[in-house]
Amino acid sequence: MDLDLIIVGAGPAGVSAAIEARAHGLSVLVLDDNPAPGGRIWQALETRGAQDQDDADALRILQAFRGCGVHAHWCATVWAIEPDGTVFWSTDHAAHSARAQRILLATGTTERPMPIPGWTLPGVMTVGGAQIALKTAGLLPGGTTWIAGQGPLLLLYTVQALRAGGRIAGVLDLSDGTAPLRALRHLPAAFAAAGELRKGLAWRREIARAGVRWISATDLRAIGDDRLAHIEFRAGGRRHREAADLLLLHDGVIPSVQLTGALGCAHLWDTAQHCWKPVVDAWGATSVPHILVSGDGAGVWGAAAAAVRGRITAIAVVHALGHIDTAMRDTAAAPLRALLARHRAVRPFLDVLYRPRTPYLDDATIVCRCEEVTVGAIREAARLGCLGCNQLKAFTRCGMGSCQGRMCAATVAEVLAAARSVPVREIEPYRARFPTKPVTVGEVAEALASGPMAAL
Repeated sequence: MDLDLIIVGAGPAGVSAAIEARAHGLSVLVLDDNPAPGGRIWQALETRGAQDQDDADALRILQAFRGCGVHAHWCATVWAIEPDGTVFWSTDHAAHSARAQRILLATGTTERPMPIPGWTLPGVMTVGGAQIALKTAGLLPGGTTWIAGQGPLLLLYTVQALRAGGRIAGVLDLSDGTAPLRALRHLPAAFAAAGELRKGLAWRREIARAGVRWISATDLRAIGDDRLAHIEFRAGGRRHREAADLLLLHDGVIPSVQLTGALGCAHLWDTAQHCWKPVVDAWGATSVPHILVSGDGAGVWGAAAAAVRGRITAIAVVHALGHIDTAMRDTAAAPLRALLARHRAVRPFLDVLYRPRTPYLDDATIVCRCEEVTVGAIREAARLGCLGCNQLKAFTRCGMGSCQGRMCAATVAEVLAAARSVPVREIEPYRARFPTKPVTVGEVAEALASGPMAAL
């Protein structure tokens, strides 16, 4: 199958790009590993329905996507992309491939790793994972559930869980107490997105009315033998110990860079958001020809901005394939760029308010869950001359598990940088390799039968 455009990811950016591309007559294939469009932020929205104006706007976009005539494969795991634009994916344990003139990666975000002592115990998981369980299976937090970390998702999930009937013992706010003062200088510009600020304040009030304790804390630890039993933290100048059945952690989200890394796209370290992100131009083009990135996968600006960025990148593809000239491209993109500027106005404020705190982790804390590599092992590797993440694989096997560093890359880079006393930008990031997701022998054999696979 030869196409104009293949879009990997059907979140706000991916579906919006597909709608725009189809409106200009492009042939489009969308691949997503979820059972329906929406991505993490709009997941299951079509099933549960709109609860506010943002949901209603998102539903309209999803309905337009359903009716725009794209080809789509759901529960599709993309695991290789060749230089000629051939994309390989698996569904139902069978391999498939298609080729396109342009590839748009709209893979969104993953949660930032938040390693603390005891975070690998059963009973400790991420807020994002709990939110997915709530949206897709209706699983509610019960017993003695604590939520810890910082960022808008922490607030949103707490409100969603309470509204659905869940029980929350308390929220541990691990943000830097001095951050609000530093964020104040960005507040006037943030008023361009005043609705987002009002929403966050309303969530805080709702949590308080529900009687959920909100505690400013540091030095969080999960305690237990075979599973989580207690949490310990410092608040009000002393240590506290509380019973806990479930601990949900969150420290913001970061771009998903597995595919861009495997493709060899240039990346840079975002000092504001403490993460790697691909280098893209104003239209989403990367350093690799014919590969584009849009939405939060190019830098976290939020769902509304991601939808607009998807449309802008699709217009760039329409222009690149000769369907419109440069003047038409720029005219079509101008109002979208103005809208994007309004959506983005709040980001500097949020980036300072919820800036990840560089953690000081004790040597026994596990960073790489796949290979059970500790902070101490990474520091020892640095003392022995390890310079970057890829060398660290040889020293410790860190990042060599099935996730290929997806869970540990940001933390590993920061620990290495601190151990070497250099800026994080000087640490070489992991080089992902295809296949970026586990595949079976049968799937590879089927793919080989369909043609050469230079990417492997």
